[in-house]
Amino acid sequence: MKQTFQPIAPPARLLMGPGPINADPRVLRAMSAQLVGQYDPWMTRAMDETQALYRQVFKTANEQTMLVDGTSRAGIEAALVSLIEPGDRVLVPIFGRFGHLLREIAERAGAEVHVIETDWGQVFPLRAIEEAITRVRPKVLAVVHGDTSTTVAQPLDGLGEICAREGVLFYTDVTASIGGNEFPTDDLGLDAVTAGLQKCLGGPSGSSPVTFSQKAVDVIYGRKSVEAGIRGEGDVAAADPIRSNYFDLAMIFDYWGPKRLNHHTEATTMLYGARECARLLVEEGIDDAVARHELHGRAMLEGVRGLGLDVFGDTSHKMNNVVAVVIPDGIDGDGARSALLDDFGIEIGTSFGPLHGKVWRIGTMGYNARKDAVLTTLSALESVLRRGGVSVTAGGGVGAAYDVYDDVVSPAPAPVVTESLDAGSAR
Repeated sequence: MKQTFQPIAPPARLLMGPGPINADPRVLRAMSAQLVGQYDPWMTRAMDETQALYRQVFKTANEQTMLVDGTSRAGIEAALVSLIEPGDRVLVPIFGRFGHLLREIAERAGAEVHVIETDWGQVFPLRAIEEAITRVRPKVLAVVHGDTSTTVAQPLDGLGEICAREGVLFYTDVTASIGGNEFPTDDLGLDAVTAGLQKCLGGPSGSSPVTFSQKAVDVIYGRKSVEAGIRGEGDVAAADPIRSNYFDLAMIFDYWGPKRLNHHTEATTMLYGARECARLLVEEGIDDAVARHELHGRAMLEGVRGLGLDVFGDTSHKMNNVVAVVIPDGIDGDGARSALLDDFGIEIGTSFGPLHGKVWRIGTMGYNARKDAVLTTLSALESVLRRGGVSVTAGGGVGAAYDVYDDVVSPAPAPVVTESLDAGSAR
């Protein structure tokens, strides 16, 4: 019997977890546009425009600012495998799940990895990282900026100066934080930064914006090896090339640059989406977007406290866009999450490792960093808690969030789309 399949029809969901989030409808609309050839002049202009937009998002003048085709992890791997040669020392400060990820990728690249660790929910004082740099003498310092597994952000101020003084390449992953938290790449003295679309940038997973300083570019080009099938006169074949073809940034730089090296076929639809994510953020204003995330994140924080719930971790270093809520005694954490999803169509997150089953992670990011999403989530959470037998203050969550909003004279606008969703409409 022939099996039949229906068209894709996802259920209506409000994604209020740590990411992914609901993509902005304008991003989805951009992604529905027709394909063109990757070397069509229109397409190469779109690539150039995407680079210019992300320089504004990252707050950098770096020429080598572009996309790596793949999820945010693709950007991380491209950066690390292109910067690290076997035997290089790499220092990774670990304060959550994604520090462990940086460690693993660096080890797979053949690095001699040194780590320092602190309790999940805490961050490192500057002096602890400085001491480790002095002791280890690494080639690369690899740090997660905001780790959604713990919801806290590692302060980066001062690390750039230390790395410059000690001759260390400074890399950070900003997947969870860029667009919703202050992040001036050049002012922080960063050499390599990688991100993803699916959180504060308001898009789908599948494209990784990245940027590299000239110092990092020189290291990467020092390992350049163009593959045989596209090697031209004057191109080099290194004896010890970057140990990935797809993630070889030396070739990717030339793919995005004037040479237009035929390295791979661009993920055109994802480029459309990534370009629109950056365009919308620049149109809103980077600082205004950060202020919007701070406002709605603070409303969610005070809202869960208004329900009588405890918040996990060092809230003085909490990211604007996600909060970790201690699961109250007497309720099944996964059961409550299922009830939110089944009864209200709202998704919140659990966590990993030592926090699994102990906290929920609730996000207010990207397109979902808006007042109605915050109030709806708090109201639904109160209902689920009550039904589960938890004593909560009636209306306490929504009331506390309203207090935050009422204290703001001119609240940051929510990115709600009101125009027609016809694919031909322009904005």
